[in-house]
Formats: sequence, structure tokens, C-alpha cells
Amino acid sequence: MGGREGPRWGRGCCAPSPTLLLGLLMSATPLGLLGEETRQLFEFDSTNTSQASAKPPGNPYPPYSLAEFSWNNITDSLDPATLSATFRGHPIHDPAGAFANGSLAFRVQAYPSSGRPAQAPRLLHSADTCQLEVALVGACPRGNRSMFGLEVVTLGQGPDCPSVQKQHSIDDEYAPAVFQLDQLLWGSLPSGFMQWRPVAFSQRQRGRDSALPCQASPLYLTLEYPLPQSPIVRGFFGSQTNFCAFNLTFGVPTGPGYWDEHYLSWSMLLGVGTPPVDSLSPLILGIMAVALGAPGLMLLAGGVVLLLGQKQCSEYQPIN
Repeated sequence: MGGREGPRWGRGCCAPSPTLLLGLLMSATPLGLLGEETRQLFEFDSTNTSQASAKPPGNPYPPYSLAEFSWNNITDSLDPATLSATFRGHPIHDPAGAFANGSLAFRVQAYPSSGRPAQAPRLLHSADTCQLEVALVGACPRGNRSMFGLEVVTLGQGPDCPSVQKQHSIDDEYAPAVFQLDQLLWGSLPSGFMQWRPVAFSQRQRGRDSALPCQASPLYLTLEYPLPQSPIVRGFFGSQTNFCAFNLTFGVPTGPGYWDEHYLSWSMLLGVGTPPVDSLSPLILGIMAVALGAPGLMLLAGGVVLLLGQKQCSEYQPIN
């Protein structure tokens, strides 16, 4: 999302249209979405792991390398009406048949204006952003209580990795019980960003009862490896070779998990320019107004009662 210094995209005449932004993401292939690359799908056996904070969250199985996946023809899933497209793939070599009835999908959607998606986690988006949804559906796990994760590699700017920020809020109307927003920022303006809420879902309805915690490891510099063979990515970053990586893990050994319905989804927002900023929802503003206004009204009412009582006492005339 940001590499070498140069023209910075944002709102205005230099901002890419939603159709162009979607086209750029499609051209980058699922392994290199404008510098964001998901390299591996992790799987852990959490059967004998009782602590939710355990790292790793269980005994690891050999990871799936996404470079060894076979992907569908993107034109078959392109929907100009919704500005969306889906990359769907499965391992080329799958001797155990784990993906015989399953797939790993990357759904990319651009937006013509600001708003929120209908489904959780309902990240606030603008016309300068695209949402990337990762979904693992129908794959047969290698353990009874398998947990999954992703390795994400990104390009750094200069010698450093992108900066990481965690924003906390008292408002959870759009993502119930989730009070945090994580984001990566490239550049000082910034020139690009990645946002996500630390939550995934184990059911298609994405209700609160299917919410899974999403844990991200700290960013770390990783060894050099070939830049994704995409002219779009190379056009953005040139010969940039500073790579940073972090791992995402979804769920905990207890509670809901992939084992419920063999379904797992997680979403993030990729954009250029300044990240969208959440404001307090009308519901929270109303609650705050009532909570802060009620004591004031009670004090005002008490003062009126005291004044009326004093007036009645002053009008009393003695008999003598």
C-alpha cells in the first residue's frame, strides 16, 4: 500500500475511481494485493491446549503454501454491479483430499462512496478503499479442533516496517463486543493503510455467538524473497525489497470455532490516503446524552422545588 515516495493518492483529482481500484487489485492476483501478500495458511491442533493466550495456539500441522494453489478464472466471478470479484482456490497437490469439497476464497470489493457493509464487522469505507474478505469454506480439518491462521507479508517503506496502531472505543454498535480497531499505516501522510477489527466468524450469519478473536503477531522484518510477479505491484513499488510480515490466528481452543460449520471468514480494508475515522454512533450519542443529561435535569428539578417551597414559606402570615 505504500513504498517509494511519489504521487500520493487520496481524495480529489488524483484519487483512483472504484472501478480502477478494483482492477488494480484484480491484476495483482491473490498472492500480491498491491503489496499485501498472504503466503501461507496455517493450521493448528488445539485439542490439548487449554490456554487461550498460548502461542502457537496448538501443535502446528505443515502449512499450506498459497503459491501452490490453483486459482479460478477471475472473470467468472467479476460482478460490475457490486464492484466485486472473488479469487477461489485449492491446493494443486492434496493427497489427503482436505480440499475435495472446500476452498479458500479472497473476495475483493470496491466502493463508489462512503458507507458500511451490511454484514459484520461493518468497517467504515470510502471511495478510496477496497474490502478484502478471506473465507475458508468446507475444507476438512486435520484435527478435531483445528484452528487456522494466515501469514501476511507487506512491503516496508525505507528501512522500517509500517507503523501499527490500535484504536479503542466505547462504541460497539457496528461490531458487537469488539471495541478495538487495528491498522497499519504506510508513509507520514499516510500514503496507504490497512484496517481490520480483531474478530473473525465461524458462521455465515456472522452473529455475536459465532465471533472468534483474531490475534496478530508483532510486525517483523523477513528475509528477502521475490516480489509478486505483477506489473501493477512492480509499478507501485519498483525494486523495493524491504519485507515485513505478521501472522494472524483466528479463534481460541474453547468456544466457537471452525469445527462448528467448517466455515471461517475475516475481513480487512485496504485503502489509499487518510484512513476513515469512526465517529460515535447515534445510539451511543443518545445514551451519553441521557446519562449526562439526567443528573442535570434532576438538579434543576430539585432547585425548582426548593424555590417553590421557600416562596410558600415567605407568604405565611402569623395570626397575632
